[in-house]
Amino acid sequence: MKKFILLLVSFLFLACSSTRYKIDNKTYQSKSQNSRVRYIVVHYTAIDDQRSINALTKGPVSSHYLITTKKKDPIFSLVPDVRRAWHAGLSSFAGRTNLNDNSIGIEIVNPGYVRKPLPKGTPSPGAFIPKDWYKTFDSVQIDKAAFLIKKLITEHDIAPKNVLGHSDISPGRKQDPGPLFPWKYLYDKHGIGVWYNAADFKIFYNEELYSKYSIIRIKQEFVRFGYDMDLTDSWDEKSRKIIYSFQMRFRPRKISGNMDLETFAIIKALNKKYK
Repeated sequence: MKKFILLLVSFLFLACSSTRYKIDNKTYQSKSQNSRVRYIVVHYTAIDDQRSINALTKGPVSSHYLITTKKKDPIFSLVPDVRRAWHAGLSSFAGRTNLNDNSIGIEIVNPGYVRKPLPKGTPSPGAFIPKDWYKTFDSVQIDKAAFLIKKLITEHDIAPKNVLGHSDISPGRKQDPGPLFPWKYLYDKHGIGVWYNAADFKIFYNEELYSKYSIIRIKQEFVRFGYDMDLTDSWDEKSRKIIYSFQMRFRPRKISGNMDLETFAIIKALNKKYK
């Protein structure tokens, strides 16, 4: 009898503690709110379709969306926008770090780059991969990416400067989506992201003006745009990796990692336009 009473008490306790209450999300809505998503980050997978699917669905990395090489494939949604995906890794931009917390990742299936034999005695390029090693994207992949990015910009009210490549937020550690991802085309055709005005570029493409800028002042221009660049007075390895990432995006025809007048004119023109 005592055992029966104990079981009855336990049952009643569990029944009371599991009472279901209604959650009303329609009667009142707060005016002060916005999306947690602040950034869109574009990647290439560096592996083929099936391995990309396996890696992003079964492994320790993930992405919100995947665009394969198959024209008839849909854009695959792998992680809901409101949940965190593990795509950015160690990252920073505009003073924010760990961008997994507030970004949407888009993976595009692409080999990335394929190493070519170097002339005898030529040192390894390290992080400064030559442009001709990179592989192009299929036009349908770019069309799908444009459609998706525009949709996400509208839904989450993403600022133009916050549409980024993985290389923008992890310079040197990551090169994707690489110099063959058509940022200028997406800006011109679809209004996606940012680009500088030609007239502003001409103003700043001035050797005399460039010579007046110290290394630290030039670095401050990159920090102003959003890059996490140290303010030492030398173009060290970390700084050159940021220059390389910047050139992949805004001057893909020549990606040296070396600071020069043209790169100076581009960053100045961008900062003039996007204050």
